[in-house]
Amino acid sequence: MALPFFGKKPAAAGSPAPRPRVGTDPAQGSSRPSAPPPPPPLSQAPLSRLPGKSHSETSSLDFTIAGGDLKRVMAQCADKVHVEEGVDEMSPSAEEAAILYANGGYDDARTVLEHALNTIRGADARLTLWGMLLDLLRLTGHRERFEALSLSYATEFERSPPAWLDLSPQGAKGTEAKVQTVNLSGILNGQAAAQFAQLIQIGMRTGALRIDLSRLRGVDNAGAELLLRAVRGLRKAKIKLSLAGAGHLAAVLGGVVTPGKAEQKPVWLLLLEVLQYTEQNDRFEELAVDYAMTFEESPPSWEPPPELTASQAGAEVLAVQLSDVYRLDGEIVGPNTEVLRKITAFASGRTKVEVDCSQLRRMDFVSAGTLFNIVSQLHAQGRLVVLKGVNSMVAALMQVMSLHQVARIELRG
Repeated sequence: MALPFFGKKPAAAGSPAPRPRVGTDPAQGSSRPSAPPPPPPLSQAPLSRLPGKSHSETSSLDFTIAGGDLKRVMAQCADKVHVEEGVDEMSPSAEEAAILYANGGYDDARTVLEHALNTIRGADARLTLWGMLLDLLRLTGHRERFEALSLSYATEFERSPPAWLDLSPQGAKGTEAKVQTVNLSGILNGQAAAQFAQLIQIGMRTGALRIDLSRLRGVDNAGAELLLRAVRGLRKAKIKLSLAGAGHLAAVLGGVVTPGKAEQKPVWLLLLEVLQYTEQNDRFEELAVDYAMTFEESPPSWEPPPELTASQAGAEVLAVQLSDVYRLDGEIVGPNTEVLRKITAFASGRTKVEVDCSQLRRMDFVSAGTLFNIVSQLHAQGRLVVLKGVNSMVAALMQVMSLHQVARIELRG
């Protein structure tokens, strides 16, 4: 679903007055004089407070942009920006709630959104505010409140509300025992370094990982070394690892190596490693002898890895397409923005850069500034950056940071 609250194109330089906001607070007027009166006030029943700064601390936030000046970068990109026409701007209340949430003020953000829905009339602005409020309840794990307000949402807009998903940290912990499947496809080469770093992180976090190799068509030396180091590293860390399609990849690699020809050593070693995830013990022993004679060194030993338990093998599989999509998850806050800076390396050789944000719960203001700088540079190079599955609270912060002017933002359903 495309982001519904993109701003309009900025007025030409030297225009006499700024454009008025549409569908914002009553004091600012509305372009829809026939809009119906606001619905009855939302219940102000307090939610259990999550850790975060209070509403009163908003003015003391540090809005320094890491890695560059926001206005300078925006000026450089001004002639390359295309913004969707005919859609309302974000209301000040939505901006305030986005910044409060980015700073950890969950309850304060909810208060701002509920107050805005009691006063704002504009249909587009209300749709944005409702989306933010419902997502905020999912992000903080308040199911009963979410379900109660979903009925009001459905009545007002005559459409189905978003389905309940527990996107809170507690909900995320409940999925950690599930085995995640990483699907590798196409030709594996050295450009996948950033994705393999992510692969290792997933395995270390969950304690078990399944890598599907059945759609790989080929592997060069650099790609073989990346996969080999990842598999060996996970095994050394005692991560339970399953290689689905190991027999398929062994057949692909077997057509590449030539006994007696001391070339493509990483491919040889990967083939020996992959065979240990199959029942081809005899094939392994034959290849080990060929390796020793070809490279005049001892081959690796046969060491079958520990298998996944029955409960792990039967767990729900969460597919991650590392070959095509970069993933952001959890909370990206503070000075550690290395996960954002790796997007530049991932973008190498791509004209379309897809970033999966479906598991990204929160991003603070400084991190959003860093992301803007990175994405604006890719935009200036002619690359299309697509931020997919963004929750409405993070998407609103991206709107505040003008990320929608240099990237395509797709909301999570």
